[in-house]
Amino acid sequence: MVPLTAARYDLPEADAFTRTYWEAAATGRLLVRRCGACGRAHHYPREFCPHCWSEDVVWEDASGRATLYTWSVVHRNDLPPFGERTPYVAAVVDLAEGPRMSTELVGDAEPRIGMALTVAFRDGIPVFRAAADDPPPSARTGVQ
Repeated sequence: MVPLTAARYDLPEADAFTRTYWEAAATGRLLVRRCGACGRAHHYPREFCPHCWSEDVVWEDASGRATLYTWSVVHRNDLPPFGERTPYVAAVVDLAEGPRMSTELVGDAEPRIGMALTVAFRDGIPVFRAAADDPPPSARTGVQ
């Protein structure tokens, strides 16, 4: 009898279209799609521009810079392997190129709206952490 293994809900199922994205992520590169017709970048990867519907879209290396739009601390998750990681910070970030992206915030920095972030990769999945050049609130405002 073959032993049953728990499904992994944190790993992508790459298809013919998204394979380029996931292969780049496995090498530490974050990609976005850019439209040749309207010039806007988008994420998640699609075969057409969600802004103007053009099919003239290409892969582009993203800078890896972002700002924190919002977040939530997850204290319970029954799907493997997330339950072993709780608590963790589920986040939405604004990429420097324009698109908004769902991700996880890693590291010890206290999350705050607008904080500067940089991409990191865990098991080929893009996650974000506080950028080294992001000063704490007290250094920006003088407030303790």
